[in-house]
Amino acid sequence: MKLALDHHFTTLIAAGLRERDHDVIAAIEVGWNELADPVLLEQCAEAGRSLLTNNARDFVPLIREWVAQGRSHHGLILTSDAKVARSMDDTGHYLDALDGLLSEHSADDAFVDRAHWL
Repeated sequence: MKLALDHHFTTLIAAGLRERDHDVIAAIEVGWNELADPVLLEQCAEAGRSLLTNNARDFVPLIREWVAQGRSHHGLILTSDAKVARSMDDTGHYLDALDGLLSEHSADDAFVDRAHWL
C-alpha cells in the first residue's frame, strides 16, 4: 500500500517509513499541503495512495459523498489526538504503528474505499 500523510504529520514519519522500505510521502514534500480536502483526496486517489489524516470530521463525510456518487478512493487511515497526540514525542509510535499496518496490508489496493482507525 502506498501512503500519503496530510499536513498535520511531520515529514519525519514519512522519512522513517521510507527507511523501512514503504512507499510513503508527506503532503508537504510534494506541495499538497495547501490543497483543500476534496482536492487532496483526489490527488491521493489519482496517485493510488491511502491518506493518513487526523481530520475525520471533514474526510469521513467526504468519502461518504464519494461513495454516494460512485467514486472510489484509495482509503483513509484515521487518527485521533485523544488516542495519540501528534507531537514529536509520538513520532516513534506512529512509525511503529504505520510500519505494522503497511507491512500487514502491502497490496496497493488494500484500503480502496475503506476507512481504518489507527
